[in-house]
Amino acid sequence: MDVVLDDRLLIEELLVGLDRRGAQLHTTSYWYYRACHAAVAGAGGHLSGPFRDLPHAEQQRAITSMLQLPEEIGLPRPRDVVPIMVSVAGRHPGLNVVNLEAVATARWLGATLWLSPEGASGMLPDVLGAEELTWETITPS
Repeated sequence: MDVVLDDRLLIEELLVGLDRRGAQLHTTSYWYYRACHAAVAGAGGHLSGPFRDLPHAEQQRAITSMLQLPEEIGLPRPRDVVPIMVSVAGRHPGLNVVNLEAVATARWLGATLWLSPEGASGMLPDVLGAEELTWETITPS
């Protein structure tokens, strides 16, 4: 089963690991960027909180791991995803580019999206339903 992780769950996977349930993990370019930015320049929000709570030496190792995305986490190529983003944007003109990429990536991979509670609280779940894509809320530890 292919799964697309949102930014918060990507952080969770890289810091402590997720119960993969046999899934092949992927993320999007924007979610990867947001996770890396939170690690490096976090301001204490839900994305950077897990880094802030680590001792300094572990924090530096965690930041390094974020900046070197493991090969086993898929990151689809923009040339495959962008045309789908354009199509989705035509059907959902109010959707931001971060969520457009998430929907398009799930469509491209035929994947389920795993969303953190924060990710599941916005408009993305309604769009996923309209697009007939599957998603789950996964609560980080």
